[in-house]
Amino acid sequence: MSEQDHAFTNDGDLIEPLRRMGLLKAGARACLTPLTGGVSSDIYLVEAEERRFCVKRALPRLKVLALWEAPVERNAAEAAWMRAVARWLPRAAPRVLGEDAKAGLFAMDYLAPEDHRLWKTQLLAGCVEPDFAAAVGRDLAVIHARSAADPGVPAAFANDGTFEAIRIEPYLRATGRAHPALAPRFEALARTTLSTKRALVHGDVSPKNILDGPLGPVFLDAECAWFGDPAFDVAFCLNHLLLKGARTGADRTRYGAAFSALARAYLAGVDWESADGLEARAAALLPALFLARVDGKSPVEYLTLDSERAAVRRAATPLIADPPRRLTDVGDAWIRAR
Repeated sequence: MSEQDHAFTNDGDLIEPLRRMGLLKAGARACLTPLTGGVSSDIYLVEAEERRFCVKRALPRLKVLALWEAPVERNAAEAAWMRAVARWLPRAAPRVLGEDAKAGLFAMDYLAPEDHRLWKTQLLAGCVEPDFAAAVGRDLAVIHARSAADPGVPAAFANDGTFEAIRIEPYLRATGRAHPALAPRFEALARTTLSTKRALVHGDVSPKNILDGPLGPVFLDAECAWFGDPAFDVAFCLNHLLLKGARTGADRTRYGAAFSALARAYLAGVDWESADGLEARAAALLPALFLARVDGKSPVEYLTLDSERAAVRRAATPLIADPPRRLTDVGDAWIRAR
């Protein structure tokens, strides 16, 4: 990549913040390698003075076909989420090494892919392990439970505007506009989600943001961090297990087993509110998010056939119109659907 191609316009854009954060000595040189895969941020691998770490800065406009803008302050929210999780479950998030508010970026540990495998890659390759899915559910419940009991979290993560811009609008409101008959249901889900304040929400609990590490799951990319409805996190993650099983030739029952394992493990850890109430909210959100990944602003890239997308629409539509109260009912309906 040439210098003019770098997202950081010149070396000073990154070098000076590294020096301010104490991660690079005066006069020292650094090798900067852009990392790919995300649509919402610029991420660089920095190699300097026998150290390797990452630097991340949020983009004001996401790299998708639809116009999708979001507040860049979410970068600070992500660093704050990582610091909070470090108090409750240190192995579940990268360590924040420094933050530079002036430059709008932060530095964190680089987790090598040799021993931190991406869960999305595993799932797309057909490696579906219910035990790992259960570990994701358990850890997510721990994070939600600890945050619900922390009196400092609500004020620290009062990020309603960001959550509206990067989650509610592109996933719920936009999909409602694409399906006018279902628009009132999408609007009701948006209102319920935004008004429910229970725990610290990651907001992007997707297999692309979960590593299978030596000590268990590691959660990345908490740009949407928000004090709100934890049902969003569990529904968002379970949705990706449905989506992986929506590919032509995929064995839905295998992804369904992982779905059930994650849901059971998560719900067993819910102690900050009624598990039944949380599950009902998640079960209502889930089919809406399922449809959103076909007809919202961020469609998944691996459902390439019209028949695959049509199958999602057929399964999701009746469940949005008349949502069940149990997550397993959503999963079972998808496994039976054709």
